[in-house]
Amino acid sequence: MSRIADTFSKTHSENRAAFIAYLCACDPDFDTSLAACTAVLENGVDILELGVPFSDPVADGVTNQLAAQRALENGATSERVLELASRLRKKFPKVPLVFYTYYNLVFARGVDSYARKAAAAGVDALLVLDLPPEESGELAAACEHHGLKTVYIVAPTTPDERIPKIAAATTSFIYYVSREGVTGVRDQLAADIPAAIARIKKHATLPAHPALPVVVGFGISTRAHVAAVAAHADGVVVGSALVNCIRDTLDARATTAATLAAKARDLVAGTRRA
Repeated sequence: MSRIADTFSKTHSENRAAFIAYLCACDPDFDTSLAACTAVLENGVDILELGVPFSDPVADGVTNQLAAQRALENGATSERVLELASRLRKKFPKVPLVFYTYYNLVFARGVDSYARKAAAAGVDALLVLDLPPEESGELAAACEHHGLKTVYIVAPTTPDERIPKIAAATTSFIYYVSREGVTGVRDQLAADIPAAIARIKKHATLPAHPALPVVVGFGISTRAHVAAVAAHADGVVVGSALVNCIRDTLDARATTAATLAAKARDLVAGTRRA
C-alpha cells in the first residue's frame, strides 16, 4: 500500500477523517517554511499539501496568492521546493506529501523530469489544479512510471457523467472543491456537502477500481467546520486558515511555528467522529 492509502486506512480504523493541511512551500522563506511544516506535522496533520509557488495561481484567493508572492520574492525556486520536500520526507518518513501545483510549472520543466524529481524528493502525489483528466495522459504515464499518485478535482458544477472519468484518472483521492470560486477563509460552509459527497461516491465507483477516498476543501476555516465535514468525508482540507498564521507572524517569525502548532491542534480535534 502507498503512504496515502495507509493513512486513510489508519484514519478510518480510528473513526475519524484525515486532516490535510495546505501550506505554500517556502512561505515566507525556506527556514520559516520548514519550521511551519514541521509544526503542523507534529501536531496531528495526516497529509501535507505543499503549494508550489506560482506567479499566476488562478485557483487561489488572496491569502494563498500573497503566500506565493512572499515565497517567490524570497527566492523560492523549483529546486528549493524539492529540497523542502526532501527535508520533510527524511523527518517524517510515513506522512504523505502532495504537491499542489499548476501545469505550467510541470510542463516548463519537462513532464517526465518533473515527476522523476518530485518522486526522488519523497513526494507521494501531484494535484495539478488546471489540468483536466482528458489532457493528462503524458502526466499520468510519468506518474505511473515514477511511482507517483494523482489527485483530481470535482467541483459543485461537475456533471454526474464526468465523475467516472475523473475517478478513472485518480490514483489516490478525489478532492471535492466545496464551493465555486477560489480558496479562502469563509464564515459558513458551503451548502449540501453531504449530498455532494454521496453523489461523488455513487458515480466514482468503477468496476475493478478500488473505492476512492473523497476529501473536501475550500472555505473550511474552523474546528466546527472541520467537524461538520468530517462527519461525511474521508478527509478535510484546511489551507487559508493555516496560511493566515504565517501572515500574522511575519514580524515575529520565531513565533510562527508555535502559532501554527496551536492552530493545527485545534482544527485536528474536529476530525474525530462521534
